[in-house]
Amino acid sequence: MKYRTIVADPPWTPVIGAGKSDYSRDKARPQKHYETMTLEAIKAIEVPAADSAHLWLWCLSQHVDWGYEVARVWGFEPAITLTWCKAGLGAGRFQSNTEHVLLCRRGPRQLAPFERTAGTWFRWPRGAHSVKPDAFYELVERVSPEPRLELFARRRRYGWDVWGNEAPTEQASQATLDLEGVA
Repeated sequence: MKYRTIVADPPWTPVIGAGKSDYSRDKARPQKHYETMTLEAIKAIEVPAADSAHLWLWCLSQHVDWGYEVARVWGFEPAITLTWCKAGLGAGRFQSNTEHVLLCRRGPRQLAPFERTAGTWFRWPRGAHSVKPDAFYELVERVSPEPRLELFARRRRYGWDVWGNEAPTEQASQATLDLEGVA
């Protein structure tokens, strides 16, 4: 199946704090929560996107440039960066309390139009580490067409196919991607 909308929150390996000796000093390091992938491994994924499609690609604040690289390798052109402004201060040297998602398009504008987003920054509640808020998915469903796939999913959402190490496999159908040897 080819998807018109793909949401991806890759398990990036950040350059700052990527060493195992750093794990105990910072609770926000992704390596403490799940296995990460190199930039090259993420770029090597063949996403099952339709000729006209949207990509919502979550990026690290320190490496938004990687998001642009990945989007283009996957066949998308970034259109805008959206920012999730989280309440309170985050972890790390800069106490980062924002996350960024590139909204990208594949195909002609006329065949892959965006609906209105109501701005480019959002105040959504925080959840567990790396879990995106329901309001984000509601935005995607309002702005982008079906069928929809979430790569690196941690949970299911009605009407979506999911793929990821943490995605539950009971319930509705799960999209299968051949990612053997990629990680």
